[in-house]
Amino acid sequence: MKPWGGLLDTWAARHDKAATPVQPGPNDPRPRSYVRVTGSLSRRMILIAAAWILLLLSGGGYALDRVLTSAITRNFDDQLDYLLSSMIVSAQIGPEGEVVFDRELNDQRFLEPGSGLYWQVNGKGFEPFPSRSLWDRKLPVGGPRHKDIRTYNSDAFPDEKLRIAERDLTLPGSPVRWRFQVAESRIVLDEQILVLRRTLVRSFLLLGLGLIVMAALQTWYGLLPLRKLRYAIARLRSGEAARLEGSMPAEVAPMVEELNALVEHNDRQAEEARRHAGNLAHALKTPLTVIMNAAAAGQDDLVDTVIREARTMRRQVDHHLARARAVGRRGSAHSRSEVWPSVEAVERAVSRLYPNVRVDVDGARDLVARIERQDLDEILGNLVENAAKYGGGSVFVTVRADMGFAEIMVEDDGVGIPEADRQRIFDRGVRLDSGKPGTGLGLAIVRDVAEIYEGTVTLEESEDLGGLLVRLRLPAFG
Repeated sequence: MKPWGGLLDTWAARHDKAATPVQPGPNDPRPRSYVRVTGSLSRRMILIAAAWILLLLSGGGYALDRVLTSAITRNFDDQLDYLLSSMIVSAQIGPEGEVVFDRELNDQRFLEPGSGLYWQVNGKGFEPFPSRSLWDRKLPVGGPRHKDIRTYNSDAFPDEKLRIAERDLTLPGSPVRWRFQVAESRIVLDEQILVLRRTLVRSFLLLGLGLIVMAALQTWYGLLPLRKLRYAIARLRSGEAARLEGSMPAEVAPMVEELNALVEHNDRQAEEARRHAGNLAHALKTPLTVIMNAAAAGQDDLVDTVIREARTMRRQVDHHLARARAVGRRGSAHSRSEVWPSVEAVERAVSRLYPNVRVDVDGARDLVARIERQDLDEILGNLVENAAKYGGGSVFVTVRADMGFAEIMVEDDGVGIPEADRQRIFDRGVRLDSGKPGTGLGLAIVRDVAEIYEGTVTLEESEDLGGLLVRLRLPAFG
């Protein structure tokens, strides 16, 4: 197709070349698409949930163990403090300066050797004064002196770990600073801590297992719509269903709607392809029949007949190729073209083709339309060239934004088109002025390509120039 004469032959040739499909050879492998699998989404979600649960339970369990262990130990120490305080209260200085008790301590274990509860009093210059339960052993004495009660662990006895509470003080009537000590075996304390930790570990393991199972069930149930969607797509691909049907969660429903829109888009493209193939076959059938009949009859004007019908066939092929190119490029959702550079390029080309025609452009310079640049150039080229060809010497192009559309108005000072013929002029091959060269496909191509991009083309009367006004509207960005 050569919409603008000889200057634009290269554009049509480039379009035709781009539209020529490359046929695979007989030995070429069947094309396949591969999807790189990065792992299971369910497994990933469960592992993340399990790791987070274990981290939280470990931190919480450790903190709870510290709190409860400290509470048990503090309770154990309070008992030692009570016994130590009772021992200090009942202590007196004897006739020889030694420590004596005015009453027996009220725990029978102090009288039983190796019972696990012991006391001892130490003073400088005096032998240690132990409880009977110590028998022949002694509690360790050393370290700095303390006015307050100090509690600590001791391994002084190889076979028994102790918890010792001690305090240093001076009794009335004695210059000696005495150290009072009470010790108890840690067996009971350690057993209580061990029981506590076993309970915590078992409880938290059970809680963690329950939470992980709950996370797995939640993941399985939460991803169930995706599995249903997969089966629905499989049914769609196998031809068992025409659309993705069924209720879906709010998060999945938009994707289902987009997939259905994509299926409808592909169906429309396939239907357009079938319709264009049928139209092209029907359009070529009549010229071929004429050529065959002329050849079979041996007519003298066979050469002229072949040339005439070949031109007709070429016009039809050019028209359908242009429409096929636009349909193919429409598949990109990111089609965009700056309107002003395209208008300027067309103005320069038409000015060189028609040096006696004045072309003026005005309007918005920042409009971006949802159309491929090649198709926009082809549409504008047809409109401006027709205005220059059939006008009286002046063409005015106006670009403006109007309610989400890029509106381009092409006006000329010609005789215009009667209102009764404005719809018919869009039909393929219709020409109101047969005295000028052309194929009669220009406006038909403009309308078809604009409609492919959900645009419109209308013909009106120019109020300023008095000729024809062509109003092109295309969806715009912003």
